[in-house]
Parts: sequence; C-alpha cells; structure tokens
Amino acid sequence: MITINSSSNDHVKRIAALMDKAKQRRKEGCFIVEGIKMFREIPRGDLDSVYLSETFVKDNNDVVKEIESNASGKCFCLSDSLFKKISGTVTPQGVLAIVRQKKYSLEQVMSTMHSGRNCFVVLDRIQDPGNLGTIVRTGEGAGINGVIMSDTTVDIYNPKVIRSTMGSIFRVPFCIVESLPEAVEELKKAGVTAYAAHLKGESYNKEAFPDKTALLIGNEANGLSDEVASKADRLIKIPMQGKVESLNAAIATAILMYQVEAGR
Repeated sequence: MITINSSSNDHVKRIAALMDKAKQRRKEGCFIVEGIKMFREIPRGDLDSVYLSETFVKDNNDVVKEIESNASGKCFCLSDSLFKKISGTVTPQGVLAIVRQKKYSLEQVMSTMHSGRNCFVVLDRIQDPGNLGTIVRTGEGAGINGVIMSDTTVDIYNPKVIRSTMGSIFRVPFCIVESLPEAVEELKKAGVTAYAAHLKGESYNKEAFPDKTALLIGNEANGLSDEVASKADRLIKIPMQGKVESLNAAIATAILMYQVEAGR
C-alpha cells in the first residue's frame, strides 16, 4: 500500500476537488464516501479507489485486508494530519472512498412500478443537503419507488447529502430532470396521481391515496413553483397547531410517504 504525505499529491488534489465542487463531481462522474459502514455499502463495481489513515491501518489489520481485497489494488494510506485535512467530518473514521456515480433516467425510475403500492417523491429546488439525504434514507424505509429531482435541487452527490443517506444512496433509484412539470406529466400518463404539498391544500389525512402516487415537495423557503404545483391532481397539507406554519421539508415528506404507504 502506497503512503501519501504531501498535500500537493495528485490523489489529494482530486479528493479535495470532488469534496468541494459539484462541477468536478459531474465531470468525473464520481463522488466521495466516508466511513467503514458506508464503505461496506458500496457496490463493488462502483468503487474507484480507497484512502485510509495511518492510524486506521495500524489499528485495524483484519479490516484493512478486507478493504484491500475489495479495492483491487487501488488502496492508499494517508498520514493522519493529511487525512484529517481532506475529510469532510470533524472526527474522521479513517476510511474514505471515491465512488462512481449511478445514472438513472426518468424511464428507469418509473419502471420500478409494480402491482402493489407505489410512491414517487418529486423534489422541486430542495436546497439543504441534510434534507435531501434524509428524504432518500427515509424513502427507502417507507418503500418508495424512487426520487425525481429538478436540476436546481442540491447536488445529490454533495458529501453532506451522502452522509445523510446512510447508504440509501446505493439502493434508492433517482433521476435529475431539466423540466419537472414535464416529468410530472409523464407520471400522470402512466396512471400516477400527483399530490402537491401546498399551503392551500386539504388535510392529507382525509385522502385515500391510490396505489400509484407521486408526492410533489417544494423548496424549503418558497415551496413548490406555481408551474409544478399546477400539474398536481390534488393539493394537500399537514395541519399545524400552535404558531407553527410548516414543518422541515424532510419531516413533512416522511409523514406523507408513510401515509401513502398506509393507503389512507
């Protein structure tokens, strides 16, 4: 295993660029994953390379052997100080991987429909990485078919998004579309009923959600654009008590996803 000590090393420069720049991630078609648990979630065919801290290598002999066997010769050791410098976490675990991105089309996401209950989450300009990652993770738990995002939504391969998914990024199909209204129209043509989370909607718990449902979720500050909301079959909202006007986007989406799954 080659040890890297210099911040001017090409590997280190590459990691820094992938960590910080969505443009670079798109150009390379790669992204960063950190931590041993997340490493073990990576589909082996998608693994590009792995970087370990000196202390991790010294203290985890058996795990290092496992990592090296999966990395097919593309495993490198970084000094502790250098690893901490490039890590996106306050307390790095000592494992960082570069992973190849998945590419899904709208048609591929829609092809996941089956005879049971189906739910698609459609996101319009979500900006908080933690919200997007949590929606993906909770979506897996709720059994959704996939996530459809506007191209103005935060980069799903942002390191903060990846950490928030806790591995669900590798299992939940998703696609990024140029025109969200057109994507909603395609869903409707396939028999999917579109429900928009909207302040002017009716209470969500009065709905009997059909077996093919799409939930349209808007930007944290401004909600859905009028153009996207106009494509909905129904407007729904989560009733608020007290002085609360709305919920966090991820929490609101979670409530609605599980309500759809329950079918009521």
